[in-house]
Amino acid sequence: MVTRSVLAVLGLLGAVLGKPGVNQQIAQLESSKSKLLQYPSQFTQDIMPKMIHSHNDYWRDVPLLTALSFGVASVEADVSLINGTLFVGHENAALTPDRTLDSLYIQPLLQVLKKQNPKNAFTAGSTTPNGVFDTASDVSLQLLVDVKTDGVEALPFILKAFQPLREAGFLTTFANGTLTSSAVTVIGTGNSPLEQIKALNPRDYFFDAPLTQLTDPSLNTTWDPTLSPLASTDYAVAVGWSGIGNITDEQKANITRFVGDAHALGIKARFWDTPAWPVYARENIWRALLEGGADWLNADDLAAASSF
Repeated sequence: MVTRSVLAVLGLLGAVLGKPGVNQQIAQLESSKSKLLQYPSQFTQDIMPKMIHSHNDYWRDVPLLTALSFGVASVEADVSLINGTLFVGHENAALTPDRTLDSLYIQPLLQVLKKQNPKNAFTAGSTTPNGVFDTASDVSLQLLVDVKTDGVEALPFILKAFQPLREAGFLTTFANGTLTSSAVTVIGTGNSPLEQIKALNPRDYFFDAPLTQLTDPSLNTTWDPTLSPLASTDYAVAVGWSGIGNITDEQKANITRFVGDAHALGIKARFWDTPAWPVYARENIWRALLEGGADWLNADDLAAASSF
């Protein structure tokens, strides 16, 4: 038997639910799939870009898109040239015929950027393309191409592979003395050949500079963002702190010195292969790097880095 008090509560609940309110209207609009809630570039709606680098991004269940879902603004693809095709994977045992630079990165990027750059009456005459992030359309996605095979041999194939993005005007380019930022900035690392990249004119494939050698005259290279928007180094060699216990003054000074060398040239700094475990040690290292001025947080755990 239903008591009078229960009926009273149910009546009160019904009255409350019956009142028109903002949450009720939100629910109605969402269920109606109203066009008022739709706009062309909302693919990455509400995602804030973060200075996180998705190390070995191709290891994700869904490469590239998983990184974008966390607001990660830099991704990395290991590339091997085999019989004229650029396959993506950390080693030969991980390669498959379907996982290529084109299928995992270039075509998905084209699809995303077409969503972010609709062609209609409102965009007619636009000259600067939007990037992948709806909340910050001026942010360029950084794509590192880590060449595992011979870099000189691979370079022409890599340049050709990016032609679809180039034709659409989506690549950051240095030409006629001017660096023009666009939706994607491609940077070669690994075996990417420095001298051949220096010779590119125009240049839309840049070089990941050696962070610890930016002031080394023996390299005979003038480092600046038109050649190297990014400089990187192995964390273990450059710093070496495990994240357990206290960081030494010397280790802390190494971080600020190398970062300072990069920033003096207008280049952003990244330390790769930072320890991933124990978690508290990893976070101590991330904190020390950010406090020392490092620009990019190198991460394998994107969820943890994005909420750090």
